[in-house]
Amino acid sequence: MSKSQFFKKLRFANVFILILIVFVCCALLICINFFTIKTLSATRAYVNGESHYSKGQKDASRHLITYLYTKDKNQWKLYLEELKVPQGDGTARVALLKAGDNAIARKALLVGRNHQEDLDDLVWLFVNFKKVSFLAKAINEWEQGDKLIFKLFIIEEQINAKIKHNILTAADQQKFLQQISIISDKLTINERNFSNTLGEGTRKIKDLLIFTNVFFILIIICSVCLYYSIMVKRLIVSKKEIEVKNENLILVNHELDHFVYSASHDLRSPITSLQGLIKITQEEDNLNQIREYLTLMHTSLARQDQFISDIIDYSKNKRKQIILEPVSLQEIFDEAISQLMHFENASQISITKELLVDEIQSDSLRLKIIIFNLLSNAIKYADNTKQQMFIAIKTYIADGCNKIEISDNGIGIKDEFKDHIFEMYFGTNKNKGSGLGLYIVKEAVENIRGNIYVLSENNIGSKFIITIPNHHGS
Repeated sequence: MSKSQFFKKLRFANVFILILIVFVCCALLICINFFTIKTLSATRAYVNGESHYSKGQKDASRHLITYLYTKDKNQWKLYLEELKVPQGDGTARVALLKAGDNAIARKALLVGRNHQEDLDDLVWLFVNFKKVSFLAKAINEWEQGDKLIFKLFIIEEQINAKIKHNILTAADQQKFLQQISIISDKLTINERNFSNTLGEGTRKIKDLLIFTNVFFILIIICSVCLYYSIMVKRLIVSKKEIEVKNENLILVNHELDHFVYSASHDLRSPITSLQGLIKITQEEDNLNQIREYLTLMHTSLARQDQFISDIIDYSKNKRKQIILEPVSLQEIFDEAISQLMHFENASQISITKELLVDEIQSDSLRLKIIIFNLLSNAIKYADNTKQQMFIAIKTYIADGCNKIEISDNGIGIKDEFKDHIFEMYFGTNKNKGSGLGLYIVKEAVENIRGNIYVLSENNIGSKFIITIPNHHGS
């Protein structure tokens, strides 16, 4: 996997994580707000229930006191009716503590004048949060109040018994009145503590809700901003990539136009030459002259064969993917030299090899194209006037890269040509090459992330230095 592919996947993963964070935060916010609202609604129902509890207890005490002094049976009935309210809540508390959510608790809560639609919230809060500090404290106050209601019930039984048997005295009335007042005062304190405890819990829940909402909203805002930043950067990078690709496309189209024009000319030229040679050969009777014409035909065909071979190399270099694999430079050089030995003067050239590096990790197809073309040029442009012609091949490692040097003592390159030798269809001698060789070499070297340099003097010789990344060490 290339670095660009790795970073693209990494950027995609980062964007996906940000989207996931926003999704999770939104889901958590919805859940937290839902349960918070449900908790506050249940707390509000308990406060409302406490008001019914308190009113029922106070009205019951008032009717009991009236009954104590008037002995009016209607007051007794009213007392019993009002006392059912705190007694119902007390029964619900005991049932919820013992069995949780059940029909008895719900029925008792209705007796306590709690609203039908509040029952679910009342039961849910009690069952799930009875051990939470603020609710546990409120339930304890509730329990203390129920104990006082039970004491009031005992006093009520004593009062009713004395009135039924007509043995109630003024002293008894004073004693019972004092007991009822004490219980009412204590119940008032319990009821106030119950409401205050729930109020305190509600305020804490509100503060926690605000903090939680702010926290998650900040996370969502930061994630969205980061996501936006990443997407903007990706759009900018994509725009630059598109611009670069458009520039490359324009360049490729220009090269293609130039290539098609020159290729059609170079392909037709040998054919035209052959047609002319065949025509004059048909009219020639001199055997020696015919042989000379045949030699010219062979040269023309060889030139065309070389041109077609260059076109094939050009196509392979353009289209085939880079495949990094172990490659033996020794084998590539030996194969190229054996294929080039049929070239003119090839057998007269001394070829030496100093391979300090043999196996490297690179693309074998591009290396074959590079080495074959450079050796081919070294043979084609050998200087026949020199007593000893040579080609020196050297491989070594320098600056963490693999180096290939191919030197010769051929005709060299003139100074005015040095800046153009890697251009398409540029050739110093059209009779010896198509003008594609060094252009293909340059592209092949760039495809494997390498560099190529040339040192040359006219009539002295040339040295081509190829630098190839050391993928073993990457």
